[in-house]
Amino acid sequence: MAAQAKRIIEDAVVRKDAKAGDKLLDKAFALAFKGLVYAQIWEDPVVDMEGLEIDPDTRLMCIASGSCNALSYLTAGPAQVTAVDLNRAHVALGQLKITAIRHLPNYERFHRFFAHADHKENSEVYRTMIAPHLDAQSRKYWEKRDIRGRRRISYFTRGLYRKGLLGNFIGLAHLFAKLYKIDLSKVLEAQTLEQQREVFERELAPVFDRKFVRWLTNQPASLFGLGIPPAQFEHLAGDERMAEVLRRRLEKLACDFEIKDNYFAWQAFARQYDRSESAPLPPYLQRANWETMRDRIERIDVVNANMVHWIGDRAEASLDRFVLLDAQDWMNNAQLDDLWNRITRASRPGARVLFRTAAEPSLLPGRLDEAILSKWRYREEQSADLTRRDRSSIYGGVHVYELA
Repeated sequence: MAAQAKRIIEDAVVRKDAKAGDKLLDKAFALAFKGLVYAQIWEDPVVDMEGLEIDPDTRLMCIASGSCNALSYLTAGPAQVTAVDLNRAHVALGQLKITAIRHLPNYERFHRFFAHADHKENSEVYRTMIAPHLDAQSRKYWEKRDIRGRRRISYFTRGLYRKGLLGNFIGLAHLFAKLYKIDLSKVLEAQTLEQQREVFERELAPVFDRKFVRWLTNQPASLFGLGIPPAQFEHLAGDERMAEVLRRRLEKLACDFEIKDNYFAWQAFARQYDRSESAPLPPYLQRANWETMRDRIERIDVVNANMVHWIGDRAEASLDRFVLLDAQDWMNNAQLDDLWNRITRASRPGARVLFRTAAEPSLLPGRLDEAILSKWRYREEQSADLTRRDRSSIYGGVHVYELA
């Protein structure tokens, strides 16, 4: 099973037409991507749901990642959500969340397990309330020991959001901040947007002018921890130095949204969610949505597969919505044509596709076969608005296409 998972990831990530050195980088990223990457997904589900306009007949396919968004989409009341992921660890995380929603007795238990994700009692909660109902593959994943000899389920007693590739990357960024005497907590203490900007300009912006930081961020491997493969690194950087691109993205995260409304900022600057009663949380973790999640949890499934193959296996005109995250940034033109051929075939009238790109513009014009692209209408104004309001602030663009 592990060998099969590795092949699925390598098939999607390693560029067949790349030079030897680039292929080596791709294989290194594929190896890093095999384990847990995202304990929390880094795309804003609120803007997603606006762009998707989910209704009771909607059958939606998305990339799972941490499954935060896949679960959050249930609050909009679709008929079915299928979350697909190459990464077996992400599938195991999604299945853990689904099983917990089904079998934990109340919101308080669920909140402590997934929002705090660091209570000692979570070990016993898993053993007695979740594990007996978990599928065999997911249970095997969580009970297997990691490289340090600890069972992976212990992540939920020691701080889940400090684990995984992204969690470790953010931890390293916090270490650099300490070395440069930067107090990241000051961003979270700011009471207004003006104060947030003052902190950013004083504490954070200057670090991107340091020679070492500019050199380090120019190395493709340095951003593996953000889940950015070498192919996407090139799109993200464009003609600029990567340090400048990252500075702008961090500025948006730190300055454009009030901290009290942005759980992505809490994950970046505190490596956890805010623990106050009014804390911002993903929709699936909010108290107000607990009963809705319980009522609708049977409408979601998480599967380990290549999304292109999965879409190709669907019946004609069987799906309404597709959420591709930033996966297309990894693809060449032939792969884009193949993906969109399959999407178009599987789409019902009025279907929508939502995706993100590292660079600001949509990557489809000039790359996707015009015979395919002409069947889809780009919702340009809406895409620009969603991009502006995406609280995660990581991507250059959020794009929505509708079947004409």
